[in-house]
Amino acid sequence: MDPRQVNALSLALIAVLAAVAGWLVWPPSESISRGLDIQGGLSVILTAKPEGGKMVTSEQMQRAETIITNRVNGLGVSEASVQLQGDDSILVQLPGIADAEGALSALGETGRLEFIVWESVDATTRAKWDAYLDARRQGTAADQPSPLERDSYELVVDNAGEAALTGEHVKNAVVSTGEAGAIVVNVEMDNEGARIWREYTTSNVFTQVGELASQVAIVLDGVVWSNPSIRSAIPDGSTEISGGFTPEEAKSLAAILESGALPVELEASESRVVGPTLGAESLRDGLLAGLAGLGAVAVFMAVFYRAFGVLSWISLVLFGLIELGILALLSSAGLFALSLPGVAGIVLSVGIAADSSILMFERFKEEIAMGKTPRSAARSGTRHALGTSITADLVTFISAVTIWAIAIGPVKGFAFTLMLGIFCELTVAILFTRAMVEILSETAAYKVPWLFGLKGGGSDV
Repeated sequence: MDPRQVNALSLALIAVLAAVAGWLVWPPSESISRGLDIQGGLSVILTAKPEGGKMVTSEQMQRAETIITNRVNGLGVSEASVQLQGDDSILVQLPGIADAEGALSALGETGRLEFIVWESVDATTRAKWDAYLDARRQGTAADQPSPLERDSYELVVDNAGEAALTGEHVKNAVVSTGEAGAIVVNVEMDNEGARIWREYTTSNVFTQVGELASQVAIVLDGVVWSNPSIRSAIPDGSTEISGGFTPEEAKSLAAILESGALPVELEASESRVVGPTLGAESLRDGLLAGLAGLGAVAVFMAVFYRAFGVLSWISLVLFGLIELGILALLSSAGLFALSLPGVAGIVLSVGIAADSSILMFERFKEEIAMGKTPRSAARSGTRHALGTSITADLVTFISAVTIWAIAIGPVKGFAFTLMLGIFCELTVAILFTRAMVEILSETAAYKVPWLFGLKGGGSDV
């Protein structure tokens, strides 16, 4: 293919990429998710409490991390982070969380789930819980009764009275919509749980008109969440728990039921609520610093490289647009949230992008000084400059990958935006800057060489 056709195709491709990126990123304030340090939220360190003087094992902590991750996912918090820290702690970051106290309770809960015979609880306690559950369903305020004391009630057991139905038999739990749009939690039990539940519901099903239906209370660490009536036998262990749940209550319950009991007791050794105002101020300061640096680079490029400097402005705009477009796409898929270290990575990659342009411009001038024509100098110079840029960027990219692999928390955001910036910078350099240098070398560089710092006026080579 003719070089001019290659350049035309490159410019068309970069134009399409820029248009798609602009569509993805607009409006910027809504298209890119923000991390904890920008939009505010909850940051908590959960530390394991050893029992009986025994040391906490790595297997226990890995299991606890998995469970906490499941609970966080169940809370529906976008871009949450759960990571092991040291030998006995877990760092949890929940951006944009509104109910910090409720989230802490859901994360650290031991998850002792029991299915109990509601009639085995004394009448006074049942009346208090019934009144509270009715008030909750109606959305009115009511004081929650004290949790039920252990051994003060009967567990749901099989016909032989030997096996009890507990949270250990729950395979998974998901939030869904039941009749009339009510929010419910669908629970699926394992084979043993399904057997116990089938035998109990078959023996205690509501069968006669006017007869009170047997009720089973869903109790989580002594707190009654629901006390549904058994209207029919449940043969396969798939059960729908209803009770006028709010979306937050249903998510918390489903997350705890699905993840099971923690292997160790966790307590919040450190918690910090980051206000959105502080995060917004930090973001503003970071953006101002980035814009100031970008402005300084733009002035330098225009003064020192003249027309090529203006060309570098366009390259930087395209670079920033494409990178932000990719970040917006990842944000829409729930795979990215911008943090302050991430902003630092973007700012650093701006400098790398400017450096690629400088390499091309300088190599072009060197080729001209060697006696080559502008057209030949452009093709040879851009080729050699791109080789140098790729080699240097590869070293930086490997460093960023290493940081991303061993870092925790927001530092990963710095490494990721830096890696992405390198990819976008090379894309713009190959498709746009290289093509424009070759095109300008065949046209304007012949007519006004001084405008490009070549022999003919101004700053000669």
